[in-house]
Amino acid sequence: MKVSIIDYGLSNLLSVRRAAEYCGAQVEFVQTPEAVLAAPRLILPGVGAFEDGMNGLAALGLIEPIRQKAAEGTPLLGICLGMQMLFDESDEFGRHQGLGLIPGRVERIPAVDTSGAPQRVPNIGWRTLVPAHGSFAGTALQNVPAGGECYFVHSYEAKPQNEADRLADSPYGGRSICAAALRGSVMGTQFHPEKSGPVGLSILKAFLEL
Repeated sequence: MKVSIIDYGLSNLLSVRRAAEYCGAQVEFVQTPEAVLAAPRLILPGVGAFEDGMNGLAALGLIEPIRQKAAEGTPLLGICLGMQMLFDESDEFGRHQGLGLIPGRVERIPAVDTSGAPQRVPNIGWRTLVPAHGSFAGTALQNVPAGGECYFVHSYEAKPQNEADRLADSPYGGRSICAAALRGSVMGTQFHPEKSGPVGLSILKAFLEL
């Protein structure tokens, strides 16, 4: 199985590549519209600021090709910042437009929990994945065990407009953060599956086998 990882200058590509290869994938990095359009499946990783990420994609002419591939039903996985860019917009350091593949927006995690006590932002650490609709069956998270944890590091959270697009939640500060979203062939994980041990690798493997 082949997968193309989109390289736009804002990610630890090698860790994603190693994890995908461990799962049996043939991996290539892509930076051109032609390569994106030829990909059988895509991973959009990312760390850093939303605006920088979108500017990186725009500079390479990749925004419309990514949208086209999503419209064609090509499996697409966004990781961390890559997940956030799947949404309509973000208010990180201003208001910025995203890829618009999943309706919703990205907002800063509140500085206080539901009791009003200060909470740490960014959210860093291992957090439990909870099915947003009772089960992960039939999705790339189908092999995540009950109580399975993945590794998070983020200051902003995606908020899907449609509850049906929420795939997994994760409790933080008395609230539920959207840990994963799914709309058609487009999936995003706020956590880093490539840094999440056996649970994360099971998610990557299932995605690659879609």
